[in-house]
Amino acid sequence: MSAADFIDTLVDEGSFRSWDLPIDLPDDPDYAAALRRAHARSGADEAAVTGRARIGGRDVALVVGEFGFLGGSVGAAAALRVVEAVRRATRERLPLLAAPASGGTRMQEGTPAFVKMIDLARAVAAHKGSGLLYAVYLRHPTTGGALASWGSLGQVTFAEPGALIGFLGPSVFEALKGSPFPEGIQTAENLHRVGVVDGVLSGGELAAVMSDLLRHVGAPGLVADRSGLRDGAGASAEPPVEAWTSIQVTASARRPGARELLSTTARRVVKLSGTGQGERGARILGCVAEVCGVSCVVVAQDRAAQEALGPLGPADLRAARRMVRLADELGLPVLTIIDTSGGDLSVDAEEGAIAGEIARLLQELVSTRVPTVSILLGEGCGGAALALLPADRVVAAQHAWLSPLPPAGASAILHGTGERAAELAAHQRVRAHDLLADGIVDVLVAEDPPADDDPQGFCRRVAGAAADALVRELAGEPQPADPGLSAGPAGSGERADATVS
Repeated sequence: MSAADFIDTLVDEGSFRSWDLPIDLPDDPDYAAALRRAHARSGADEAAVTGRARIGGRDVALVVGEFGFLGGSVGAAAALRVVEAVRRATRERLPLLAAPASGGTRMQEGTPAFVKMIDLARAVAAHKGSGLLYAVYLRHPTTGGALASWGSLGQVTFAEPGALIGFLGPSVFEALKGSPFPEGIQTAENLHRVGVVDGVLSGGELAAVMSDLLRHVGAPGLVADRSGLRDGAGASAEPPVEAWTSIQVTASARRPGARELLSTTARRVVKLSGTGQGERGARILGCVAEVCGVSCVVVAQDRAAQEALGPLGPADLRAARRMVRLADELGLPVLTIIDTSGGDLSVDAEEGAIAGEIARLLQELVSTRVPTVSILLGEGCGGAALALLPADRVVAAQHAWLSPLPPAGASAILHGTGERAAELAAHQRVRAHDLLADGIVDVLVAEDPPADDDPQGFCRRVAGAAADALVRELAGEPQPADPGLSAGPAGSGERADATVS
């Protein structure tokens, strides 16, 4: 698809306005003739088309590769055009979508064109550093220097179905290595499988996803109607149950997890996937979404995926860290959801630096500049749970709990047997009511009726309380002093991360 056709399928009708100035031909007559022929064949005057348009009624800057012009190769003129477009988008405070389709650096120009990739990276870094969105859509094909610079710097990255995407094109690989590149590796679908891109989308799907994404980054924050956000938040009328009872309740296979909470309460969901560096992190659910009307980045421990794939590992924590960093770059609040039976205890996890990844995720959350709210939804076991806990405000379901180790393991350490797990859980003050009294939790959400019996109602109550907390943080409002809602018996409202530390 040509750049012009791609733009027509993506933007609001008639909204595209070109930023491109005429290109001067080089002195080399043979090269100039090749450029004229490329212009005649493609209808484009260079391998990049730039401008401004609207998607879903929202303004956006576009940088689109034109593969029909000398294979989309990036020479000095094309690189300068892209750099100037990125800088203009930064000056005009526009989010930017880059959609390369390129065979890489233009071989007719060689090294002088090759080093222009540095200027491209510098311009993109400045754009992102200004708190603006830089999204990428990798089209067929995207290889070489285009992929190794502006094509791989997206805060979110999508790809065209079936697109060839790779550092070294297959024909070049075979010429250099003497054997063909393995099939299926350099494809959009495989790169999504391994966590390099966030999704594989057709042009029509991209328009819908970009419309949602632009809505989030254009006006994050407060909802117009706050009625009902705190509905159901507060201590249960029933006396607190034993800690062991709550631990058993949260282990139920019928208990709703993050998937159910998001499917019940989230709209305009833009899914995030993996670390962007070749790790899927499949036990983490990440997205940009409206949760009860509040735009935020959600980072959730996926109960269902952990049951199917095993405990949280280093890659999952790295994926979570990437999502928190994205929120910080875009100025969107963070909502974390904790629901885990613990981290991976294996040789691979140790060699993958699981302890270091817990520490780095803690550091990312405590140092982020955006409002943060954490939901303790169910099981909260070990360092993997602690890693998503630091927040300005912490919301806990009535039966949620937080413990440094599985109670049976802690019992074995202290008593030489796991049979005193229930006794130790009570002693360690792991249940949500104790966390509230100790100032670790700010808001308690009653499970009445039980979560298993009313999963949608439970999800709406918990998400509503979290959204209300996000709204209060965004507005700089104090924590409400209603009974059962404030952190600790004195209603101190201390930050959860300060309490943890």
